[in-house]
Amino acid sequence: MALSDADVQKQIKHMMAFIEQEANEKAEEIDAKAEEEFNIEKGRLVQQQRLKIMEYYEKKEKQVELQKKIQSSNMLNQARLKVLKVREDHVRSVLDEARLKLAEISRDSSRYSGILELLILQGLCQLTEAHATVRVRQVDLPLVESILNAVQDTYKQLTRKDVLIKIDQDNFLSPDSCGGVDLYAGRGRIKVSNTLETRLELIAQQLVPEIRSALFGSNPNRKFTD
Repeated sequence: MALSDADVQKQIKHMMAFIEQEANEKAEEIDAKAEEEFNIEKGRLVQQQRLKIMEYYEKKEKQVELQKKIQSSNMLNQARLKVLKVREDHVRSVLDEARLKLAEISRDSSRYSGILELLILQGLCQLTEAHATVRVRQVDLPLVESILNAVQDTYKQLTRKDVLIKIDQDNFLSPDSCGGVDLYAGRGRIKVSNTLETRLELIAQQLVPEIRSALFGSNPNRKFTD
């Protein structure tokens, strides 16, 4: 049975509607899949950027914390240095006061004479030379001349050796010196300094830890006291 043109047109329309429906369904499926993939990729990118931001601020936070620790450490070190400087200045002022009192010793000629004898004698024992030159303050020249023979005799009693002491008449210790003597031997190549300032410095090096302890108390963190 032959189909009429109307039937043919009807079937064609029916087929076109079916094809169009399938195309729409396929398009919707593709759109849904694309939307899903888009959302997944968007979520992945958002999470990736979120992690980067968190990592960035975590790094910044660590940098700020480190900077705070460094600044705190620097401030603590500066405070410790200031404390140490104040302590050292105080110790130095104690030693300066001792120097002022040291200068008063030479005003008592009888006491100072005995000190000069001991200083010269000690220097001679360090030199152990047969000839020695003594340099003093110009103001002490008469006093030193008056004790040389006694010093030479005492040295001989102690060492059983003779020594010839000469006073340097051309060069003198500074008039600002507290006193004492410098001794030379071997044509000036060997020197022993026994001025009162030198003796004070030597004693100070040995006593500074004790002075610190007396002024500020002992430091429990200090392993050595020299």
